[in-house]
Amino acid sequence: MAALFGARVRRLRTAAGLTQAELGAKTHVVSTRITQIERASGAKPTLELARALDAVLGAEDLLVELWPYVYREAFPDWSRKFMEYSERAVVIREYAAHVVPGLLQTEDYARVVLGLDALLDDEEQLEERVAARLGRQDRFGPPNRPELCVILDESVLRRPIGGHAVMRKQLARLLDAAEGHHITVQVLPFDQGGHEAMGGSLTVLSLPDGSEVAYTEGSDYGQLIEEPVNVSRYKLIYDRLRAAALPPLMSLDMIRSTMEGNYRGVHVPSRSDRRRLAQEQLQQSGRWQLRGGGGRIPRRRPRP
Repeated sequence: MAALFGARVRRLRTAAGLTQAELGAKTHVVSTRITQIERASGAKPTLELARALDAVLGAEDLLVELWPYVYREAFPDWSRKFMEYSERAVVIREYAAHVVPGLLQTEDYARVVLGLDALLDDEEQLEERVAARLGRQDRFGPPNRPELCVILDESVLRRPIGGHAVMRKQLARLLDAAEGHHITVQVLPFDQGGHEAMGGSLTVLSLPDGSEVAYTEGSDYGQLIEEPVNVSRYKLIYDRLRAAALPPLMSLDMIRSTMEGNYRGVHVPSRSDRRRLAQEQLQQSGRWQLRGGGGRIPRRRPRP
């Protein structure tokens, strides 16, 4: 993909009548950087540079759209293979042990999660990772979107990633996503105790040809499982998790309750506060009506 990207840059540059030095000057990099890109040698182009090249060369977003595929080449073989499977999957079943799955993350939530990487080089690399993660969500637009079934450990709801405002927005995103017929969200509550997938997250992919693969992931490892016998084992684990999780409607109620209770924010009253305010408004309305008839109603002191 880096070679394809470089070939496109070279063709567009030639068509524009620019030398490598001239293109470098217009995109604020040295000419040797343009040489590296066209020859697919050296460091991969950054997202910022891909955007600059696209704008200068009038590529109409071609280079920006190619960039995520170039970016993935920095990942291990098994990770790239899993990404390729994910792009072709017709059904994605995922258990998330620690954070909301990338396919359902908001931009703010994704930025906080990806920013936790101790090996992150700089802000530019972080923004590249955020863009790549959000780009994966484009698959869920019609008409060929896959079916997505997600089981969230209760800890995913309780852990305040990025603070209350970020979490409230993220939980609202889960509720909105679950309204679609192609996305199902369930919550595995704490009171279900231990289970076979406690070590990390689990994904099972169903492909168009009927085959399936599984993928397990921890904080610093990932494993792609392709052997049918082993995939069947992970399918069974996922089915047990789904059976132990709350049904979809109860799960959404739990997400709403967590959002209102833990992440309601300064200006969003809780359910009990709203009920109390409504009662006070009704009482005040009743007092005004009775006063109109001539009688004075003494005010009650509010309950503590």
